[in-house]
Amino acid sequence: MNTINKLFSENKDHKLLSLYFCAGAPTLDGTADVILTLQERGINMIEVGIPFSDPMADGPVIQDAATTALKNGMTLRTLFAQLKSIKEQVHIPLVLMGYLNPIMQYGVEAFCQSCVDSGVSGVIIPDLPFDDYLNTIKPAADKYDLRIIMLITPETSEERIRFIDEHTDGFIYMVSSAAITGAQKSFDDAKQEYFRRINSMNLRNPRMIGFGISNKQTLEAAQQNAAGAIIGSKFVTLLCESKDADEALDKLFEALKQ
Repeated sequence: MNTINKLFSENKDHKLLSLYFCAGAPTLDGTADVILTLQERGINMIEVGIPFSDPMADGPVIQDAATTALKNGMTLRTLFAQLKSIKEQVHIPLVLMGYLNPIMQYGVEAFCQSCVDSGVSGVIIPDLPFDDYLNTIKPAADKYDLRIIMLITPETSEERIRFIDEHTDGFIYMVSSAAITGAQKSFDDAKQEYFRRINSMNLRNPRMIGFGISNKQTLEAAQQNAAGAIIGSKFVTLLCESKDADEALDKLFEALKQ
């Protein structure tokens, strides 16, 4: 069974926590250490960002991390080599998050093969058109038992959400707002209503809520309205400041109590 599906089938209490960081930031060779540290500290799933020069869905924190990673020399081939070196030690789902251009340059079939070879269970491609997913990406991903995770926002129509739910597997990435990534202090009434609306749809796939989660209020709102929460910008900020995954996690867990 794909490790993403296994994670959700074994955890019905809806308290999952997934963290995002950008491969190659703050250091080129630190990716493996960050992953192993997060796993050891109880993180349920890890999103590893593929740095890209034009990350349209990302806010300044993740853009800066991507710039640092590219300057450090991070490439897809380097990332796959780093992941492969720890494949046997990693037992939680690894999800790559990156834009379509580098994947197409790498080659879709080769990319899917490299994902499997390096222990990656899923991929999030924010700028992937759904028709291209169905016609080009999905056939290759299915061949390698790789989950392609699609995003929905408050602006996504019910018809579109049900179509995504029908044609994907693993989980649905539920973006808390239509804005770019970045920490928020609270989720307003409109976001809460969005969460309730999606809950009432009784979708087949579990959902993880991301974008803006950085404290107790936003974490609890996400965990109450989905299978769990995804934290990106807050952890990336702490990791780049401390340059130590353990220290960054300590500070994150403290922030999530407040």
